[in-house]
Amino acid sequence: MSDLQKLRTGTGVDAHKFSQSAADGPCHLAGLEWPDTNRLDGHSDGDAAVHALCDAVLSAAGLGDVGQVFGIDKPEWKGASGLKMISHLRTLISEKSIVINNVSIQIVGNAPKISKRRDEAQQVLSDALGAPVTIGATTTDGMGFTGRGEGVFVIANALVQLP
Repeated sequence: MSDLQKLRTGTGVDAHKFSQSAADGPCHLAGLEWPDTNRLDGHSDGDAAVHALCDAVLSAAGLGDVGQVFGIDKPEWKGASGLKMISHLRTLISEKSIVINNVSIQIVGNAPKISKRRDEAQQVLSDALGAPVTIGATTTDGMGFTGRGEGVFVIANALVQLP
């Protein structure tokens, strides 16, 4: 098999709604804590960007999806940080001798304002994943649940190389 034939892409998506209460804690998104935004509801810390990233890499590697690896039927992942999930993902990928080339993430929502901390988020996720991660963000001009500020939607694409 040629090197080009060993390249695989994967897509991951995730969406989470914001908690209605600031008492539930701050938002975790793209590996960062956003203290001025309510928490995203989820089994783990609710980091929809990390969940989409994991889904994209797992898909590209042919290793299932986030629900299969980190699902609600796995109590050990309850409340887990997105960075802990990425660490486990790296272990699964390295056991198969798969190389992650890069991941691109697009965050759709009104909050938090990603542009203010984009470089920091890209660095944190790249360091955690051991591969370049880029982040884009957009709004939906007031349309849908993201436009109403009810939550975020994230799309990620990954490129990996099989052994």
